Amino acid sequence: MLYGIAAAATALPLAAGLTAALRVLAARTSFGVARRGGRAAQTRSVPRLGGVAVAGATAVVAGAGAASGLVPLDSGTGTLLLAAGAVALLGLLDDLRPMGARARIIVEAGAASVVVHGTQLGFATGALAVLWILFVTNAFTLPAAFDGALGVVGVVTALGLCVCAGAQGSGSLAVVLGLLAASLTGFLTLNWHPARVLPGGSGALFTGFLVACAALLVNVGHARETTPAALFALTVVATADAVLVVVARRLAGRGVLRPGPDHIAHRLRRLGLTPPGVAVVLGAAATLGTATGVLLHRGAVGPSVLWWLGGAALVSVVLLLRVPVYGGRRRVRAAPVERADLLRADAG
Repeated sequence: MLYGIAAAATALPLAAGLTAALRVLAARTSFGVARRGGRAAQTRSVPRLGGVAVAGATAVVAGAGAASGLVPLDSGTGTLLLAAGAVALLGLLDDLRPMGARARIIVEAGAASVVVHGTQLGFATGALAVLWILFVTNAFTLPAAFDGALGVVGVVTALGLCVCAGAQGSGSLAVVLGLLAASLTGFLTLNWHPARVLPGGSGALFTGFLVACAALLVNVGHARETTPAALFALTVVATADAVLVVVARRLAGRGVLRPGPDHIAHRLRRLGLTPPGVAVVLGAAATLGTATGVLLHRGAVGPSVLWWLGGAALVSVVLLLRVPVYGGRRRVRAAPVERADLLRADAG
């Protein structure tokens, strides 16, 4: 317990310092810089190397704890960290030189298979687990472009999973999840609106992969009827966003993989919320889902609670589908710079 607190207290400023250093490096070299804004006069360059700081701080502090013997990493947690590191590297390479979706999926599937293999699940169940990890990992890339959104959702989810891991005696996994939450908090100091740095693919994939695998690991061995409900609850925001995007694009006749201003955050902005307000709303939704997942894990509530959570998510998706997002730029009423941020997906 004391080491976990001390480790988190170390990871937070370390991640903040690394994020600031990488921002300076990107500004001087144009390495890993993204362009934001819909008009040339309003376009600004923002480094997208924040995820490197999150992954680096998490891995360094966890490795230091293992090397000192204070918190030895068990084989499952060590494998998870290595696999998440490989996925983070994949995201960084994709940021620097975009690769095809097939190549990304192959690497992610390989990393997920390594983690799932250690759980000793059957072939069919293990294959479903790998597919679920792939879905959640890539779903976490959806809020990554919005100031503060990924960090807030990631912190809340990691803390909830940390509680679950600690309750079942998985000390090393609990420490790693606490480090992830602390590192994301340090990163948020420069990612809050107006963001001076973005998480990039490395941050989004690292966070999504670690959260998805940890959710699976803490629920393996629990009653079968509660596991699917807990997995859904712990990732409700990312799942709802992915479902919303897929349904909206199919209804509009657009390609599912085609970028567009149609995520939850885009629609909330259309409704008049400020960028910080969007992050707060997503964080509140993640808190509700994570709290439900923790209660399911502890046996405090039964699987029937999923009907309430799933129903709320479904109603939210249906209502948000009614918000116009394709075309209609003239309807956006916001300050010029904020309007450019809102429409940056169209420009990309």
